[in-house]
Formats: sequence, structure tokens, C-alpha cells
Amino acid sequence: VHDEQTYVFVEVGGEIWIMAETLVSQVAASQGENAFAEWSKNIIKKVKGRELIGQTYRQLYSDESLPVVTGKHVTMEQGTGLVHIAPGHGYEDYLIGLKHNLEVFCPVNERGVFTEDIKDGALVGQRVMDADKIIIERLKREGLLVDESSLTHTYPHCWRCKKPVIFRATEQWFINLEHEYLRRKALDVIKKDVRWVPDWGETRIRDMVSSRPDWCVSRQRKWGVAIPALYCEECGHVVLDVRVIKKVEELVLDKGADVWFEKDAEDFLPDGFCCSSCQKTKFRKETDILDVWFDSGVSHEAVLKSHEDLTYPADLYLEGSDQHRGWFQSALLTAIGMNEEAPFKSVLTHGFVVDAEGNKMSKSVGNVIKPEEIMKKYGADILRLWVASSDYTDDIRMSETIVTQIVDAYRKFRNTLRYILGNLYDFNPVQNNVKLEELLEIDKWAMMRLKILSQKVHGFYKEHQFYKVYQEVHNFCVVQMSAFYLDVLKDRLYTAAKKSQARRSGQTVLYRMAEVLAKILSPILSFTTEEFWGFLNKTKEHEKSIHWERWPEMTDVKIDLEFMSRWDRILMFRDKVLKKIEEARSQKILGTSLEARVLIQTDPDMYKVLDAIRDDLFTIFIVSEVELTKGEKDNFKESIVVKRAKGDKCQRCWTYSESVGNHQEHTTLCGRCIAAIAEGE
Repeated sequence: VHDEQTYVFVEVGGEIWIMAETLVSQVAASQGENAFAEWSKNIIKKVKGRELIGQTYRQLYSDESLPVVTGKHVTMEQGTGLVHIAPGHGYEDYLIGLKHNLEVFCPVNERGVFTEDIKDGALVGQRVMDADKIIIERLKREGLLVDESSLTHTYPHCWRCKKPVIFRATEQWFINLEHEYLRRKALDVIKKDVRWVPDWGETRIRDMVSSRPDWCVSRQRKWGVAIPALYCEECGHVVLDVRVIKKVEELVLDKGADVWFEKDAEDFLPDGFCCSSCQKTKFRKETDILDVWFDSGVSHEAVLKSHEDLTYPADLYLEGSDQHRGWFQSALLTAIGMNEEAPFKSVLTHGFVVDAEGNKMSKSVGNVIKPEEIMKKYGADILRLWVASSDYTDDIRMSETIVTQIVDAYRKFRNTLRYILGNLYDFNPVQNNVKLEELLEIDKWAMMRLKILSQKVHGFYKEHQFYKVYQEVHNFCVVQMSAFYLDVLKDRLYTAAKKSQARRSGQTVLYRMAEVLAKILSPILSFTTEEFWGFLNKTKEHEKSIHWERWPEMTDVKIDLEFMSRWDRILMFRDKVLKKIEEARSQKILGTSLEARVLIQTDPDMYKVLDAIRDDLFTIFIVSEVELTKGEKDNFKESIVVKRAKGDKCQRCWTYSESVGNHQEHTTLCGRCIAAIAEGE
């Protein structure tokens, strides 16, 4: 009964029936339309459930008297408000039975058949589910059945054969989580010694360890790792003797784990061994195996401590979000039990791969995308890039469309590397390198951006935030480099004198960029970066493989915040200029940006910033000419005017200049290109 509910004694046909007050109408409805009205007049007594404690009742199948007990799982939704319990056939019932010292009665064997313990010849040998009809018919014959009806409700089924599960109490092997404060130690380690990624993993596993019951480590299966226990044939005493365990250990190391099933019990006993309880010498082997979670849980012992090149504890364990209940927990408990410490420094939890709509992938549904199919069609690096680009803290979506997007992103990375490599064909990193302090301003900016990228990405890798690595490198390659720096650099690389300071300055940055990008992308684009590394002009300090290289620290590059702030202003002003150029193009004033002449008037402060790089403005804006003037401080209005460039198009650099045609020999070249030729290409 429920201790807080009210129960009534109702006189029905000369008998006294007991039921919950709130359920009287339901029970009466099963006995006819007028039953409730009649019963309401015949209520003899009302009591709280707790007042029934200590009362006894006679069990239907025997004359045995059993006690009335209370349980919080008794509900008032249906039935009578009194619930039969079977401590041998249900978890809540078992706990109530332990609390009230009831017999754990289990008259059902491992085949789901009633044993002779049931003390009813009609039921012995019957399958539990088949016996329902026999029991109901007997109750009817003896006048003990008030009503019968069918209910549809949630009930556990076997995940393989889909048949309903029969609960039964059996003897099992357990790890007592309170023994030597195992649970408390685990909770302390979870909080103090382990880094959880994402951080909600700590709360999840802490709650599970706090509330979990003792760990049942035995399973009744025909395969697996045996529990090396012996039983005395005479008295049933369990033998867990260190000498026996050592003998088992020696034989397993020599013959393998199946030796337990292959040899007799006597083969695992030391000479002269006898039962410590009855001194008999006949024993039988335990047939239960260890829970597979115990097997995987102790992998830290089997792997980390048996390989000299590995360290204990592991740097990282990673698995799906269901493993806080499984592997993460079994590894933690076994390690603390054996070594008094966690088997891992960090634990990373990831979601599961689903389709584009967020549905679980299933062969029967036909929405499975196999990794080998992606690799066969696009290569392994595409698959690796997709994984790295995904926020694994949630379920990860996969579809052909998503793969196509990743392929596009991969091309941008690869094309950036190809562009860099193609412009380093004549660059010797030892002979042609330009000192940092001698780099052009824009090249110094690019070098600082490169170091910032390296620092950010290093932090993201340490935090296991691989999708942020992808985002940061993608932004660097596509926005900061391809859309600006590399585009601006083309003029110098293609038109400046081959060995000029200006060209070598740009190549110096490209070489450092090649090193850094290859190294920071190598954990993700393993094959692409290895291929790229093979074509790079390396020095003797470089490793043969990119995967032997260390992280690019770039300690020689200093980040000048004032300098970077000034260049942020330049880039914002550049956006204004580009917008004006696009307007001129849409108005058919010019075709390409190189046909433009830009007239700029700005405030004294911005004038000072732009004037410092006046000679480079035409390349930064990718136009043919820039005229810069300073406005009055007190009466100023910023002005950006785009006109067609003066002069003719140079056939070498494609800029427009009035100097084209002034040279007798090179009539199609501008003065800048003629000077570059004179210096020597």
C-alpha cells in the first residue's frame, strides 16, 4: 500500500473488501452500474496506508501469512491501490523486500519456466507467459477473482527478438561502490583531476556515479572473459583465493583466456588445496563471464601499462555521449579501484552522425552515407575536413550537399597552398630571405596576421575545438589572404624585378606562410599537407615529413598592436574605395579596377595614415593611380572619386599610365615595368 493514501473497508456481498478510497468508483464499475451507490453506503472504516503496516494476509497459494508493507511506487491511476510484490521478480519489489526482510522468492528458472518451488503441480514446468490462463482459471474456480481485463502499457522487451522480458532475481557478482569509499573517490577525481570537454560532461558523469547502484559485473553468457571463481561441490563455499587467481593468471598468459573453459577446476588449484569451510577437495568452476564494460573499462591497464611508448594516465579518452554511463565510467571506477587515480587526464564527448534532417542513420531507411564511399569519391582529407569542421558537441549532420560544401572549402585551402608554392619556385629560404625589420609594411602586417593565426589555432587545438580551427584557417585563407593580401601581392610577384627587395619581401612572407599553414593543417589535411611539403624548398633544419615537424611558434615575430590597429583603419578605408569602384563599374565608367584613377580627400588624421604608404596605395586598392590630398581640419568632408585612369594600358603590368609609349624600345610598357626590366627580371 501507499503509506499516505486513504484506504476504505467496504462490505460487499458478506465480505469485507479493502481498496484505495480514490479507486472505489473504478472497482465498483467492474461489478455493475449500481455497485458504487450501494458500496458508498457500506463503507465500514477508513485508514491511512501506514496504519495497515503490521497487518498480515493469507497468500492465495498456501496458508502462509505475509505482512502488509508500504511502497512509494504504488499509484492511484488504476486497480485497487493495493499492489502485489514479488521480491524475486522486480527491482522496486526487490528493494522493498530487502527493507522489510522478505524472502527473495524466485520460482522461475533461466528458461522462463516455473520450478517446483511454486508448490503447485499445475504450474511446474509451465512457461511464465503460458501460465497466465491456468492461474486465472484457478482463481475463477475458487471464487477469488473480482475482475479481469487487458491493459496496454509500456513494458521492456528484448532488443533482439522483441519478446517481453521476464525479471528474476539471480545470484550475481557485484562491485560494492561503497567499499573503501570507491564512489566518493570517483566523485572527487571527476571534479578535481579530469578535464571534461565539453564541460557539461562533468555534471553528467557526476550525477550518474552519484546515483548508480552497485556494479553488477557478472553475465550469463556462453562467451567472454570468465570470472575466475570456484565453488566447493560439497558446501557451495565460494573460493576467491589469491593462489588460485595467480594460477589462473599464469595459465591465461600461456594459453589465452579460453583456458578457463578448456581445463577442469582442478587444473587451477595449487597442490593440496581444500575448501576453507568444509575441507573438501572437489570444486566446480564459475560459468558466469565478466560484464563487457569491465573488459573495456580495464583497457587502460592492458594497453597503457604494457607499452613503453605510452604513458599512464592517458592524455585523452573520447567517445559518444552515451559513454558517461558506459566506458568512461567503467574505466574510471576500475582505475581508482586499482591505482587510486583516473585513467585519463581529459575526456571528450561527441555527438552522433545523423542525416541532413537530423534523423538517425539506418540501413532500413536508406539514409546511411558510408565513410569509405566518401573517401573513394573525394579522398580521405575531405572526410577528415568534414569531421574537423563539425561542432561535435551536438549530433553531426551528413549529406551529399554538406560534403559538396566541404569539397569547396577544401579547394580554397588547396588553391591557397598552390598559389603560395607557385610563387616560391625561385625562392631560396637561406639566400633570399628578407629580415623582418626590412619587410614592406603590408608584408609586416601579413606576417603578424600569420602569427595571430598560429596562436589562435594552437589554442583551439588544445581545447579540442577543431571546428574553430577550420573556421579560423578558412577565414585567413579566403578573406584575409586570397581576397586581400595575395590579390594585392600579385602585382609585385609578377611585375617587380625578379631579385628586387619588394618581390623578395613578399616571397619571404609566402614562405613563412607555407610553413605555418602546412603545419597547422597537417593534423586535419594529412595527405594534402604531406604532398605540399614534398614540393617546398626546405632547409636542412626541416624534417622530411610534415608530420615530424613541431608547432610553428614564430617567436621572432612580435605583434605590434598599434601597427595592427593602423592597418585595420587602412583596410576599412579600402572597403570604402572598393565600394566606389564597384559603383563606377556598374555605371560603365570603367571595366576593371585597373582602369581606375582614385581621387581621395580625407581628414588630417587619416591622411597621415594613408600618406605613410602613399607609394603602395595603388596596389592596395588594385587601381592604376591614387591621388591623395588632405582636407581642412575645421571645414572637412571626406571625398572618394573614381575616374578613368590617364594614359594607355601597359602590356606587362596591365595598369594604365601616361608613361606608356615614352620609351623608344619598349613602346607598350610603362615606366615602372621598364625600370624592372632594366634591373633584371
